[in-house]
Amino acid sequence: MTADMAHRWGSTLDSVVVYAQGALCRRLARGSVPPDGRVRVTGLPRSLDAGSLRARVLGASGVRVVEARVEVEAEPAAPGSSGELRREVDRLRDEVAAAEGRRDRQLGLIEEVRALRPVPPARKRDDPHRRTPVDAWLELAGFVDDRLTGLHARLVELEKALRDAEHAFHVAADKFERASTDAPSPHVEATVSVALTLGGAGAGAAARTEARAGTDAGEREPPADEVEVELEYGVPGAVWVPTYRLVHRQGDGSGRLVLRASIAQRTGEDWTGVLVGLSTADLRRRTDLPKLRSLRIGRRQPAPAPSGWREPPAGLAGLFTGYDSAGPRPAAGAGSVPVPVAGSAPVPPPPPPAPQGYGAPPSALPEPGGVAVPAPGAFGGGPDLARPAGARPGSGPRARGASFAVHAPMAPAAPGGPPPPPQEPVTGPPRPSGAELDYAALVLSGPDEQHGRRGRIFPAAPDDLVAAEYRRRAEAVASLPLPGHAVPPRRSAGSFDHRFDAAARADIPSDGTWHTVAIGEMPVGLRTEYVCVPSVEETVYATLVLSNATDRALLAGPVEVTVDDGFALTAALPTLAPGAVRRVGLGPAEAIRVTRRTELRESASGLRGSTTVLDHRVRVELANRLGQDVTVEVRERVPVTSEPDVRIEERADWTVPVDGEGPEHHAPGTRIRRVDLPAGATFAFEGGYEIRIPAGKALTGGNRRS
Repeated sequence: MTADMAHRWGSTLDSVVVYAQGALCRRLARGSVPPDGRVRVTGLPRSLDAGSLRARVLGASGVRVVEARVEVEAEPAAPGSSGELRREVDRLRDEVAAAEGRRDRQLGLIEEVRALRPVPPARKRDDPHRRTPVDAWLELAGFVDDRLTGLHARLVELEKALRDAEHAFHVAADKFERASTDAPSPHVEATVSVALTLGGAGAGAAARTEARAGTDAGEREPPADEVEVELEYGVPGAVWVPTYRLVHRQGDGSGRLVLRASIAQRTGEDWTGVLVGLSTADLRRRTDLPKLRSLRIGRRQPAPAPSGWREPPAGLAGLFTGYDSAGPRPAAGAGSVPVPVAGSAPVPPPPPPAPQGYGAPPSALPEPGGVAVPAPGAFGGGPDLARPAGARPGSGPRARGASFAVHAPMAPAAPGGPPPPPQEPVTGPPRPSGAELDYAALVLSGPDEQHGRRGRIFPAAPDDLVAAEYRRRAEAVASLPLPGHAVPPRRSAGSFDHRFDAAARADIPSDGTWHTVAIGEMPVGLRTEYVCVPSVEETVYATLVLSNATDRALLAGPVEVTVDDGFALTAALPTLAPGAVRRVGLGPAEAIRVTRRTELRESASGLRGSTTVLDHRVRVELANRLGQDVTVEVRERVPVTSEPDVRIEERADWTVPVDGEGPEHHAPGTRIRRVDLPAGATFAFEGGYEIRIPAGKALTGGNRRS
């Protein structure tokens, strides 16, 4: 094993927390610290967000992380390294193309044969009419018919073979699209790794010194102590929605609610044997607190914070005098720079190539007047929690004590366009951006660059187009159609965030389809109630009243209800806050019947019949055909008025519901009566109300209310 391979550590995905969109992965790697402290941890996905990488050493081993940087290694793939599904899709695509070619050739033969017809010779003006050889015409027609019959029979076979080939190709292509994306490219194998620099291992260095001394004495070198490193990074392309399974037995006041999650991910790596956590929070939401700066009035002001800017060194242009006097460097190929001839005008250096790649436009890149020079001692040690390239300013291990100069001249005007507006002068030293403060990502320009750039450092042009494409494909999983009755967790959670952790490890492939994972079991309070509104529909509905007795909210989602070990239905569970009560409908209860009869009596009362009395009488009959006692909640609605000369008097033993005490909100005028029905019993009750209005008036829509 070479020294480079000895410094490579394999990693294992240990846990994943899936947020409303995206996930936060945690990897573990273990190995011995080399003498230089530089190791490379492999196995990371291509779609990871480099700015979210965190690294730390677990345990009190005295070793800490000094630097962490994401690196991508690409090499040509070995022959035959592509997957079986990809090769099958390519093979079937070739078969479809060959079948189409055979079908097209057969159609061409049919057209050629169909074009065969007798053509009589041209007759001159003075020639008499000739007799037509009918037998020859009939023989040709028979030949064409026989030939077309055989060709069409062959065409039917070829079209069937083409349909079969297309069907097989579509099946293989669909299987390939649904397959896991945790597979190498057929042409290039890209390996994403994290280059770590570990420091503070004084005990390990002393042990290695003693080991080397023992080795000189003829003893075998003992192995160095191993350390465990934790990597945490964010990836896009993961979504989840909650689902439930409710187990209930009739007559029992409690039930079991199994919380499950439908998870879909296309992050580019399979989650095998990981601990899954679910969160309703937004992974991209900023969580840092704003800095409130005080404003002082007076001459004495606080010292400004260091900006990381430094004046460029003097005499930088003189370093390249000898290089310029030697002339341009010869280059081979069509794009070589011509060598100047003695006595001719000097050839200007070629213009720099246009910046390409994913990231800022060319106008946002530093101009030739920009200067970036790191200060001595800029690459010092950092905290144990290291940030990679692309992190916010001042967060990385190389941002301590470093400074450089940045000059941003005015952007040139576009050809043929108006000149750019004058920029306001900036007071004080320039303020470098976050990319310019990432010292490890700065690149020193060579002597072949422009005269304003060579010998100075600038942020490297971003070249992560491939990574951006991987992230774009991963984020496409957010457009998946949701399961029935499913609600996105960010919408159902409201203003609060919740987290749920799975009790066991799970496997979720990176195929972009929904996978159900059991999270845990939550106790809930249950009771069966039967509700009917006979004034609207003479049907009794069975409902389950759920009460959340836990300290965590239950998010909205589909719930599979099982009653007495039999599947009942799939309903929509609303969001239940801790301590909240909600009702879930189970459908009509055919064994309980309800009948409602109404009667209206209109009369006059008062002095000289000045008041019209509308007496509404209601009779409700209930019948229980179940083998157990039930409680039926009968709902009625009494008219509500805001007119001072209209009075409503109730004549029934009804209860006015109080909002907040029940599982739902009631409209004004709602009245409730609960009836206990034994098994096989019937019950009837009467009620009603009187509406008193002035004799000269009438109710809108008629005096009959029901």
